[in-house]
Formats: sequence, structure tokens, C-alpha cells
Amino acid sequence: MMIILSEKEIQSLYMMEDAILDVEAILSEERNGNIQIPERTVLNFSEHDASVLYMPSAATKMAAVKVVSIFPHNPERQRPTTQGVIVVTDTETGEHLAMMNATYLTRLRTGAVSAIATKYLARHDASRLAVIGTGAMAQEQVAAMLAVRPITEMFLYNRTKEKAEQFAAYIREAHPEWQGTIHVMDNADEAVRQAHIVICSTRSTTPVFSVTALQPGTHINAIGSYLPHMQELDVEMIIRADRIVVDTKEGVKHEAGELIQAENTGRWSFEQIDAEVGELVTGEKSGRQYEKEITLFKCVGVASFDLAVAMGVYKKAVENGKGMTISL
Repeated sequence: MMIILSEKEIQSLYMMEDAILDVEAILSEERNGNIQIPERTVLNFSEHDASVLYMPSAATKMAAVKVVSIFPHNPERQRPTTQGVIVVTDTETGEHLAMMNATYLTRLRTGAVSAIATKYLARHDASRLAVIGTGAMAQEQVAAMLAVRPITEMFLYNRTKEKAEQFAAYIREAHPEWQGTIHVMDNADEAVRQAHIVICSTRSTTPVFSVTALQPGTHINAIGSYLPHMQELDVEMIIRADRIVVDTKEGVKHEAGELIQAENTGRWSFEQIDAEVGELVTGEKSGRQYEKEITLFKCVGVASFDLAVAMGVYKKAVENGKGMTISL
């Protein structure tokens, strides 16, 4: 029997705090060699500026594969940019246990890993957040920052200002308990100049802010670009960062456009990556070392993060009797 879970059902069961705990646990398991993560397959559809990703992974008792499509022109068709499903399999019996909507979970697990990186790398008193790019992915990025740092001000920038204003309204509705101040900015550099933490959540192919806007002590989560031709950050930004932490070194070598382009200049090398985020979790590498350190977390996405949240959702669905059960 297989459980089918819709996005609405998942959202009623599983929150950011759950995802942070589950992703942090799987990062530790991964460092201990207990997680299988084959290289993901990316199919590109250049005529639509789109891609479909196939991402398998396995733990001791469960495996999962996520299929996620990213079609950036879909809003013009009144359809979501990102759509996905996850299939969960029992590795002892081979039974397919669940199929669940992965659109929200993709945003949630990416937010969770940003939260984990931020917990270790951002200043403990970081209270001002800049959000560059206010699409759907930014929703869970904001939730993640609220979960790990005492945010009192947000500075929002989007190329279309109306979308930033709509995002500000979303924050108020989604987080009614948060009583901080929101500023919608006309300029990305001005947003970054104010911030202790910067979120870059765009599909840009050119840098989204100037390196001169970056202040000492800032932490950056760059999670938008995930293909070699994309570039949210300037090469000078990569060079200026005191420490660079990534989700996986192998993943960013193939997919992190700004890092690839920085290495191509000959002025920076992948050897200069300080750590994978899992090494911070296990204590193999230290977190923030001094107040004025500029830290960068670059994430392109790893299938094990999807496995972590899928297992967490499945467990909660069984405990609470949620989802539709079918026989294949």
C-alpha cells in the first residue's frame, strides 16, 4: 500500500523546525558514510529556459527519488515555476511506501540547510536580513532565518518592485507573530549594505549586487543559481569571502556557476572551499571564527536533503493517519 500526500497535507504536518532537525541529522549520517547519493541527472529544455532534475538517494531503511521541474516562464501560464514529486521506497522489502508533492518540500529543505549554515556561520546577534529575489523559494528562506536568528528588520529587493511588495504582504500573513520592520528597496546594493545576513534566491546569470555593498561580518546564503551559466555573485565576491562553505564540493564543481566562473579566471580555486556544511554539523570544521568575517554558503541542492524531509513527512503521516492510501 502506498500513501499519497498533497502539498496541503504536508504543510499541515511538517514545519521548518522539523526540517531543520531532520536535515541536520542526515548531514551527520552522511559524514559517517551511511547515505548513498548518486549523481543527479539534469535534463535541459533550452527552448523554455527550463530543466527537469532526477535526484536519488538512500539511507539504511529508506530510499527516495525526487523529480523536480523548473520552468521559469510558467507564471505567464498561471502555473508554478517549480513542481516536484518524491517517491519513498522501503529498502528492506522494496515496497514503495509513499508518493508526495515535493514543491513545498524542495523550498523547505533548501531553507532548512540555509538555516543550518546560518546557525554556524552568521553572527549570533545578526538581526538585519536582506532578501534579493522574492520568488517562491525565498518564502522558506525567510522562515529559516527567523528560526535561527533574532531578525528585526528585512530589506527586500526584486527586479519587479511590485513582487517585493507582494512578498512583504506574504511575510506579514505567514508570520503574524513576527513584529519586525520590512523595507522594500529600489536597489539591491542598498539592501545588502544594511544587512547582517543576505539571501540570494534568483536565477540570475549576472551578479545581483556589487561587492562594494558588502559589509564586514556579513553572512551570505546563495541558493538560487544551480547551473554553470548562472551567476548570482560577482567573482570579486568569491575572492573577497573569508570562508566559503558548500552543501557538497562535488555538486558545486559541476553546478555552481559563480564558483565555476571564479575558478576559470585563475584567481580562485575550488581548493579554497573551507568546508561542506556537514563538517560544521559534526564539528570537523568550526563555525564563525571572528566578528568581521565574511562568510558564504553556496547550495546547489543534494538529494539527501529531500530524503531527510521525505522520511520525516512519511513518519508523521503514518503517526497521524494522513494521506490517501492506494494499492498499485
